[in-house]
Amino acid sequence: ATETTAGANPMDIIDNAAQIKDARNSAHYVIVIIHGGHEYYNLPSPRMQKQYRFYAEQGADIVVGHHTHCIGGHEIYKDVPIIYSLGNFLFTRPTKRDEFYTGLLVQLKIEKAKPVSFDLLPTRQEIKTFRTTLLNNEKRKAVMQQVCEINTAISNKATMQQGWNDFIQKNLKQYLNSLSPISAIDNRYIRTGFNRLGIAKLFLNKQYLKLILNLIRCEAHADGMKTSVKKCLNGD
Repeated sequence: ATETTAGANPMDIIDNAAQIKDARNSAHYVIVIIHGGHEYYNLPSPRMQKQYRFYAEQGADIVVGHHTHCIGGHEIYKDVPIIYSLGNFLFTRPTKRDEFYTGLLVQLKIEKAKPVSFDLLPTRQEIKTFRTTLLNNEKRKAVMQQVCEINTAISNKATMQQGWNDFIQKNLKQYLNSLSPISAIDNRYIRTGFNRLGIAKLFLNKQYLKLILNLIRCEAHADGMKTSVKKCLNGD
């Protein structure tokens, strides 16, 4: 979204903090819902945990995340519940990933002068019909046990960091290929062939990667690059 066009509300930490504080001044409770996280990864990244905790410090009564297509865990930070991912509730797309069909509903408990609390209700979609139902008995226990295991990892900084390192290592080739100039080739078969042959790596030398990192990491360059790319896409 922009000032003149519709779209998704950008995740701008400064704007978000101001929005939370404004809501705090006019509402009894502030619920922050975030579309974010890393697809098919159950844990938050270290950046996510830091950012969501910051939202709690700004006045959110609960922070609820979704997007990852798999269930995540939760924690209580300074009396504020932070739920990192609810997984899918209803997503009518066939996939071989079984985790895609398991989700969580969050039931909030709001009582005057008390911190917000919650219950999680596991759900499951049928793979062929996508019919969604609440899980009970042993199936419910199995999902909640998985959530507990994720929570244990979230509570341990070293485990969180190791999980993030493993996730990046698993997806390293995909991320690096997206930085290669070969990613600009429209024909996906040619592009895939070049990537499989390792031709993309020829462009990913240290000098080029240093330039990309500087453009991403430096706020001044990042601002300039984003505006420049937008202008090109808009035909300006």
